[in-house]
Formats: sequence, C-alpha cells, structure tokens
Amino acid sequence: MTVETDNATRWTRAKLTRGPQASAVAKTLVGNRGRYLSVARQSGVPWFVIAVIHQRESSGSFAGVLHNGQKIIGTGRKTTLVPKGRGPFASWEEAAIDALVNCAPYAARNTDWSVGGTLALLERYNGLGYYNRGLPSPYVWAGTDQYVKGKYVADGKYDPNHVDQQLGCAALLMAMREMDATVTLGYAPAPPEPIPDSVPPDPAPQPLPDKPSFWAAFFMAVANFFRRSK
Repeated sequence: MTVETDNATRWTRAKLTRGPQASAVAKTLVGNRGRYLSVARQSGVPWFVIAVIHQRESSGSFAGVLHNGQKIIGTGRKTTLVPKGRGPFASWEEAAIDALVNCAPYAARNTDWSVGGTLALLERYNGLGYYNRGLPSPYVWAGTDQYVKGKYVADGKYDPNHVDQQLGCAALLMAMREMDATVTLGYAPAPPEPIPDSVPPDPAPQPLPDKPSFWAAFFMAVANFFRRSK
C-alpha cells in the first residue's frame, strides 16, 4: 500500500474527535483565505492546502514561515531549522512561495491533487517516519479517530505514548469544507500565474520618416534661395 492509498482509505473512514476545536481553527483559516489565495495563484497549490500547512507549522501566525514556523518575517534573519538558510523574507507571502516552490517536498510541483495525493503531500511535508512504521501521521490525522497516540518528539526519537495536541491537516480540511464550498479535494487547481518581468520590454521601433528625393530637395533649396533674395 502506498502513502497515497493509505491516506485515501483513512479519509473515507475518518471522523472528527475534536469537532469544536477544529471548527474554531477552521473559521480562522477560512477567514484568511484571501492571503492564501494570493500564494495559491503564484504556486499552483490549493489555498486550503497552504492554510493547513500554515496552521501546523506556525499555528496560523503570519510572523512564521511556511518552511518550519520560525518567526523571522521582516527580521532580516534566515531560517536556522530545516530547511536552513532560507530568507530573509520581507513578507509572509514571499516566504510561503519560497517554501512551496524551492523546498522539499516541492508542493508546487505536485500534479496529483486527488484525496490520496493531497494527503500524501501533506504527510511528506512533515516526513514519512510514521508511514514507514505503518502508523498514521499525527501531522495529518490528529483530531480524528484515525489517530490515538504516538509522536516523534525530537529528530529520530519516537514516543509511542505521546499524544499530539495540534489538529492534523485532515481534521482541519474536514472542518473547513463545512464552511467553504471551495475546499474540494480531488480537483486540478489552475496553473500558477506568470510572474511579470521586473524590466519592461523595449518599445517597438518606430519607422523613420521618408527622406525627400534629390530633385525635391533641389527645388526646395532653389525656392528658399529666391525667397531670401527678395
């Protein structure tokens, strides 16, 4: 079973276990749809996918980068956590586009926006450590009945009894689709908009005026001579 089919199967069975909490967070994410849409138009990643990554990485704070949640927007600093050395960024949108386009798992390159493909991308955003253990990822499934406990509490350190208190991406998507009809997994988003060149193109060359013929120039010179001699 692939990570795509595993997540697609779980989606068909999943039920929210923290409904009120998920609804409260989903309301905030849907309320910020305009900012997510601006990034979606330039990356090709659905706005609601951007929204749930934002919630997982930085609890929805627009001071935190989409890469790893570090609050470096507008500080002139670069990321020090994986992926290291990204930035500095003047705006959240600039950082979000960099994370989606230039950093693993390269969400802007994804072409499978089916339920399984979308959830697999979200799981890869956090890593496939849980999938490799045959376990549901709390990054995706916390807040649903597909997840009970177990979490990587540090790099390479798995605690089977730790319960992830954050809501998973799937739980957030389930709550968001009840509020916004555009949250529809399984469709192909519009391609990213081209970014205009910073330097305008050279204007088209204008035709030069026709030069007078030799005889026309000669007669004009003669006429001007006689006018001056009067």
